[in-house]
Parts: sequence; C-alpha cells; structure tokens
Amino acid sequence: MPDYLAEGPRVGIRHFTHEDGAEFTARARESKELHQPWLFPPDSADAYARYAGRLIDDPTKAGFLVCERDHGGIAGFININNIVEGGFLCGALGYGAFAHAAGRGLMAEGLDLVVRYAFGAMGLHRLEINAQPGNAGSLALARKCGFRLEGFSPDFIRIDGVWRDHERWAITAEMVSSRPADAGRG
Repeated sequence: MPDYLAEGPRVGIRHFTHEDGAEFTARARESKELHQPWLFPPDSADAYARYAGRLIDDPTKAGFLVCERDHGGIAGFININNIVEGGFLCGALGYGAFAHAAGRGLMAEGLDLVVRYAFGAMGLHRLEINAQPGNAGSLALARKCGFRLEGFSPDFIRIDGVWRDHERWAITAEMVSSRPADAGRG
C-alpha cells in the first residue's frame, strides 16, 4: 500500500506521481458524464503527463490523490493551486470525484485531510473554493467540509472556452482548529 501524507478511516491522501497516469486517465474517461460541463481532467497519457508534471514541479501547486485505503485505488483528486506565501498564505482548491466513488463520502473525508494537511504541514492559513452556481455536488462538498460562502463573481474563470460565474467559498486555519477532527468526514 502507498505511503499516505494523511489517513482517515476510509481514504488516504498522497501526491500525484507520473506512474498514476493509466489509472487516473481511465477513471477520467469513465467519469466524463459526471464531470462535464464543470471539469475536464486529463484523459490521455500526454495530457496527464503535462498535468501531473505541473502539479509535481510547480511550487505554486500541490496535487493530492484521494485513495481508498482498502485497495489503494484512486477515488478522486484535490489540487491546491495559486499558492501564495508571505502575508497571504493562501491557495485555491480544485477537486473532482471519479464516478465509481461519487456519493460515498470519500471526497469529504479526503478534503478534510487535505485542509488539515495544508494548514499543518504546508503552513497555509486560508483555502478558497470557486464553484459554478449550478455545480450542486461541488457546492455541497464545500458546505459539508465547513467552508463559508464569501461572495459571487460573474465571469470569473474561463472553462471550456467560456467565462463562467462562480461562488467563492473559503476556510481558514482558525475555523478548522475550532471544530472536531472528523467534522468534514461523511
């Protein structure tokens, strides 16, 4: 079994590797109906190599695979993008469950682990989620994991060639330190 950065009852989180490409892209292809029009994870070997390379090599990004502990299979992914240090200590989260794992609470457990890892080992203070208003699953995950709604931004992020509106959600280290360790787990 892999070495996890953090573990919960059902999932562990670990960094992306180039060797995860075949499983990741197969899961992405199986999950197109679930992901689109919200998300377009890499579904070919070349696209995965570029994507994982950025997450592995760019210090302003940190990519995490959410893996089921009983067999190590990838259930989903959570990335921290646009990491800013100094007085800001913030990053923007992006995530997606794969279809075989959706609706089972695995991503809530994984997101809780990533949040705690980011505020602990990574030393961040704030994490943000920007989700499209119609993406009920993403918004439900933000709520369930204790993020607070902070605003609405029209034409905020370009996705699939179109500028899309987003709700802005955030959580801080203080918000997490005041809640039980399993508050985000479902």
